[in-house]
Amino acid sequence: MESWLGHEVPRLPGRGGPLTLFDSARRGVHPSSPDGTATMYVCGITPYDATHLGHAATMISFDLVQRMWRDAGLGVRYVQNVTDIDDPLLERAERDGEDWKVLAMRETALFREDMEALRIIPPEHYVGAVESIPDIAEKVLVLLKDGAAYRLDDGSGDVYFDISAAPAFGYESNLSRAEMLEIFPERGGDPDRAGKRDPLDPLLWRGARAGEPSWPGGDLGPGRPGWHIECAVIALNLLGETIDVQGGGNDLLFPHHECSAAHAERLTGRAPFASHYMHAGMIGLDGEKMSKSKGNLVFVSRLRADRVDPMAVRLGLMAGHYRADRTWTDDVLTAAQDRLARWRRAVAAPAGPSGAELLAAVRDRLADDLDTPGALAAVDDWAARAVAGTGDDAGAPAVVADTVDALLGVRL
Repeated sequence: MESWLGHEVPRLPGRGGPLTLFDSARRGVHPSSPDGTATMYVCGITPYDATHLGHAATMISFDLVQRMWRDAGLGVRYVQNVTDIDDPLLERAERDGEDWKVLAMRETALFREDMEALRIIPPEHYVGAVESIPDIAEKVLVLLKDGAAYRLDDGSGDVYFDISAAPAFGYESNLSRAEMLEIFPERGGDPDRAGKRDPLDPLLWRGARAGEPSWPGGDLGPGRPGWHIECAVIALNLLGETIDVQGGGNDLLFPHHECSAAHAERLTGRAPFASHYMHAGMIGLDGEKMSKSKGNLVFVSRLRADRVDPMAVRLGLMAGHYRADRTWTDDVLTAAQDRLARWRRAVAAPAGPSGAELLAAVRDRLADDLDTPGALAAVDDWAARAVAGTGDDAGAPAVVADTVDALLGVRL
């Protein structure tokens, strides 16, 4: 699957330092210390709707990780998937009387456009679930032969992962079993499915059903993959047995990331699957959780159609810390537009305070678990002084413009 187009990222003087990030499994901030080349897998969209601000905020968070790694001189191998076959996609296509493949292709294309507009550095590999099905089926068979998976005996052809084959199951989310059982059905799980060994066992392979798309599965029989095994197999195939960051929104912590890590660790015999399990907060609208069911999603494409500068959208989403659940309002957007205008006036000034000091301050704030509010405040302070005519560093405006571009992804 084709990714979106990238853009040139300015090279900054010197080199950034080590990046620390919050790890959900250890529930604390720890150094991210890749050896030469950093590896990151981020769960992408299920393309049954347009890119909303929650998607955008998540992708910006991991874009910042990639920018900081590159600024520190590291190579980056970044993979993102597209779940271009899953129940929500089929349900939306049926509701709208549309071919599911056409729906998936259209919304994926729109997502690419939104990512380009927001200046998200593209992944090295952008991979669809459909194109990965042969590899996924092969790994499900491995789990069956290993005794870590089982078939239901109801003739459905469905295959489930046995969580007893993952003794550390739950280490990533740190949830109690009662909490898992409450969340599981809300996020695609089927705890009441008859014939399962444990209510929390996740689906690996859904046998073919009349009226549903299916693919050959070899000895599995025809069907299609479960969600969690999809990400595990794509990451293992392209990034290796362990990775530096597995990322997504905090709604993916359980069951998706917990299960995909369990699958990967059982397949490889190595744990933990990721050095950091990193999760971005949710975006609400006017104090209420943003969701499809409530019909209050704010779409990036709609904002672009209304001629809102994507750089203002990016600044608005970075005004809060990436891990925090936060609210999008008209005031947030207005403040971001005002900030963007101030910064642009400042870098158009003939001189300003030290550009090197500003670069150091932004690097310092972002290195501390992506403290974007602190980084934005540092640029605000520099911009205020530059507009006021304080400072005589003639090269500072260019350095600041490059800093904001390279590290924050905002083109001034």
